[in-house]
Amino acid sequence: MREKQSKKVLVIDDEQAIVDELVEFLWRKGYDPTVCMNADDALDAARTAVFDLIISDINLGTASGLELCQRIHELENSNETPVIFLSGAQIPDIIRRSRSAGGTYYVRKPFDPEVLVELIDKAMWLPALTQGYIRRTNDQFETALI
Repeated sequence: MREKQSKKVLVIDDEQAIVDELVEFLWRKGYDPTVCMNADDALDAARTAVFDLIISDINLGTASGLELCQRIHELENSNETPVIFLSGAQIPDIIRRSRSAGGTYYVRKPFDPEVLVELIDKAMWLPALTQGYIRRTNDQFETALI
């Protein structure tokens, strides 16, 4: 597994104070953050680079972080990228809606940075665990056919 420093994290939020806090925290923890302040820039970044994780606000001003996540997951290079949603909004069924949009975790603002890094670490392991499970299942299936 690659070291944390090589783990690329796309941070999407339209609040400068949140972005500054996240970037500083991610750098201190050894991650490589890329920042986008709006949905269009985030979609462009996801088209041109592969990220290990996405952290996105749900309310991006004129855009929805939930819809953005769905659009990013439609991209071939990003369809398995885990997403952690952040929000301070009181939205009914937000956890269910964030999962339906492809979110791995939902974190309420203001957030505890130590809890966030724990969720980041767990979210980055999910694709590897899933791919390992699929490989083992395929191997078992192929062995059964022989």
